[in-house]
Amino acid sequence: MSSRHDARPDSRSPLRTGQWYFDFISPFAYLQFQLLATLGDRIALQPQPILFAALLDHHGHKGPAEIDSKRRFTYRFVQWQAARLGVPLNFPPAHPFNPLAALRLATALPGDWAVIAAIFERIWVHGLRSDRASDLADIAARFGIADVEAALAADVVKKGLRAQTGQAIDAGVFGVPTIATDGELFWGLDATAMLVDHLDAAPVFAGAAMARIDALPAAVQRKPA
Repeated sequence: MSSRHDARPDSRSPLRTGQWYFDFISPFAYLQFQLLATLGDRIALQPQPILFAALLDHHGHKGPAEIDSKRRFTYRFVQWQAARLGVPLNFPPAHPFNPLAALRLATALPGDWAVIAAIFERIWVHGLRSDRASDLADIAARFGIADVEAALAADVVKKGLRAQTGQAIDAGVFGVPTIATDGELFWGLDATAMLVDHLDAAPVFAGAAMARIDALPAAVQRKPA
């Protein structure tokens, strides 16, 4: 993969800072990952691996793969977007899959964009199974972890992932990928351009229409069946 994933600040910083909340299960997170370097002269992001399923449980949402027609559309949409962006994308053998092993490896090596790139490449470029610790042994070894099973089973790693997910929930995060900065959340691949405009202080964000939206009441609420 190219070095486009590197969203760390360069020598022209200091920059504004933010959090990038993601789960390897999300193909949209993979695609946004390819765009993060385009933000490198605007914002310094800290990667935060979190468990997407925990967000769904907390908010009472269904995942896109839990509705058959939405699942098919989402997968086709992702493949189309990848082709449009010129980004290689091959789905893993099954989806959704259990992302805990991959998330824990990224948590065991906090803030390491290179390991995140390697995991995304394994899952979404090579389309390989990555739901077991043993699947990630070669990546772990490359980054100095000889016993991947022990590393991913460590309490500090498990607690770290739970804490990161809890922090995301406390911040109001409801989906992945999400970039949080300046007290605002920018959810999804499609919001990348919106984030850029926010960082560039586009007039729309200071306009009356945006202020009205913040105070807009709800006229009706759906009741549980």
